[in-house]
Amino acid sequence: MAFSRRDLISKKQLLGQILIKRNLLAADQLKEALEVQKKDGGVLGEILVNLGYVTERDIVVALIVQCGFPYIAVNKYEIDPKVTQLIAEETARKFHVIPLDRVGDVLSVVMANPLNLPMIEELENTTKCKIATFIATKTEIDEAISRWYKKGA
Repeated sequence: MAFSRRDLISKKQLLGQILIKRNLLAADQLKEALEVQKKDGGVLGEILVNLGYVTERDIVVALIVQCGFPYIAVNKYEIDPKVTQLIAEETARKFHVIPLDRVGDVLSVVMANPLNLPMIEELENTTKCKIATFIATKTEIDEAISRWYKKGA
C-alpha cells in the first residue's frame, strides 16, 4: 500500500524531539520557540534558526530523519535552464524552490520546506507535473536560484 504525503506527515516524529535527541536543542529552547510560534505564527524550523538555536543544516538533517526526504546540494548541481522555465522566478524565490529535472510528467524540485503541501499542490497545478520533492537549505536554494535564473534569462 502506498502512502500519501499527508500520511507521511501524520506518522512523522516531531521536529523538536529529533533535534533534542540529536543533542542539537535543549527542551527549554524548544519550549521558547513553540511559544514564539504560537504567538507570531510561522514555521518551527525557521523560528529555531532565527533564535540562533540551530543552523539551517540542522533543520535539513532533522527533516531527512523525520520524513526521509532526499537531500541534494542544489547549489552545486547542474540544472538545464529550460527546466527553470517551468517555475517562475518570483515563485521560486517566494517558496525557496527550484526545479532540478523533468522526466515525463514528473518534475523534481528542491525545496526548503517539503512539508508545505499547499505550495506543492500549487506547483503541481501550475506546472501540470507531479512533484518529486528533494530538500536543501534555503541558502543553498537561494544561491541556485540566483545562479540558474540569471543563466536562463
